[in-house]
Amino acid sequence: MGKPTGFLEYVREDARSRDPARRVLDWEEFHIPLPEDLRKQQGARCMNCGVPFCQTGMLYEGRTFGCPLHNLIPEWNDMVMRGNLSHALSRLLKTNNFPEFTGRVCPAPCEKACICGLYGGSPVTNRDNELTIIEEAFAGGRMPRRRPPQWSGKRVAVVGSGPAGLAAADQLNHRGHSVTVVEREAHPGGLLTYGIPNMKLPKSVVRRRIDLMTDEGVTFVCGLDAADPQIAQRLLRDYDAVVLCCGSEKPRPLGLETQGVSGVYYGTEFLKAAVERQTFGLDPAVPTAEGRHVVIIGTGDTASDCVATALRQGCASVTQLVRRPEADYLGSDGKLPLDYAHEEALAVTGRDPRRFAVQVQSLVAGTDGALTGVVTTEGDTLPCELLIGATGFAGCREDVCAAFGVETDRTVRTAPGGYSTNVEKVFAAGDMRRGQSLVVWAIAEGRDVAAEVDAYLDGYTNLVRAIE
Repeated sequence: MGKPTGFLEYVREDARSRDPARRVLDWEEFHIPLPEDLRKQQGARCMNCGVPFCQTGMLYEGRTFGCPLHNLIPEWNDMVMRGNLSHALSRLLKTNNFPEFTGRVCPAPCEKACICGLYGGSPVTNRDNELTIIEEAFAGGRMPRRRPPQWSGKRVAVVGSGPAGLAAADQLNHRGHSVTVVEREAHPGGLLTYGIPNMKLPKSVVRRRIDLMTDEGVTFVCGLDAADPQIAQRLLRDYDAVVLCCGSEKPRPLGLETQGVSGVYYGTEFLKAAVERQTFGLDPAVPTAEGRHVVIIGTGDTASDCVATALRQGCASVTQLVRRPEADYLGSDGKLPLDYAHEEALAVTGRDPRRFAVQVQSLVAGTDGALTGVVTTEGDTLPCELLIGATGFAGCREDVCAAFGVETDRTVRTAPGGYSTNVEKVFAAGDMRRGQSLVVWAIAEGRDVAAEVDAYLDGYTNLVRAIE
């Protein structure tokens, strides 16, 4: 431990952000890295606890407590303080395949478990430190391709290229298996590409990782839907193992009568259309928020991303309806936390877009079926031409499961404590197996299923499981 009194001498300082009123005018990343001297101070704040709860990675009272990947956080925080980013990188990559993703979109359960944050203190900026380590490595040319010294002769198909699928593919490729990632969409990345806006996770960052994995030997096949029984049977025939990582895509029903009403979409549909339009130059059927009054149902990351996207598209207004009362969201200081989207809404509209303890009771539509408003449970009518439901997910895609013949309930059924399905040589991981969760849990599951598949193919594995 390089600075025993660092947590007493330095205060927490998060990465800076661009001005909310200005950043809504573009789709560029809005975080600004700290200067090197301040970043070293943030690393020095780590207490190097005798029992570092930041890397426990467990579920406690329904919440993630500590890092599910068991990142060696005190070790690389110490290296950040010392300016030894090469050593920090080696420790970081030992447990996390994609720090450039988690460093941007993870809600940092490691920081919630940080001892430094107890008793009125502030946790260490683990997530920002992590992002600094990996981005400095890419910028400094310290992320060369790592091809396995020899190939095993075994072939693995990974269905789905979200964080779980990419992690499984990366691990298995480095073990020498020939890995093909099958993706339904036109571009790889899954949730990382189509479900998270560019200002939060630049698509160039996702593409950079895909290019590196390709250079290391992973094959990506896009535009191929494994829900087609013929495609599924071909994968079963041609590969020694198949790993299903298709996410939890089935949205939770809104409970509203939408028959014959246009203008109602789910958050994932809206965000995907925004990416297709802004990044890939397409013209999807889901309309933009431009000039429209937008109402978003739900809370959490997806709802916030929809608020931020609607603002950038030039909506006439945006309102976010939250089911639970405001008191449920107050911080320990009694204040209502603001995430990046709410800061932007305040800067643009002068008000917090959230209304608490209220939901949509019914829809108002014109004679042509076009949505014009929503009636709330408080009895007032809000103007609304675009209603977006961001209320979570009800389970995985049933068509893919049916094509492979795997058993499901809400998610894919796997062996207790494992990832194998009822179908020989077919495994499942990520949200498809555990249900809607965090990107960091998806990566952890991808690493775990890779260890199980590796043992299935070779009779043993030297891959360490993240989840026990």
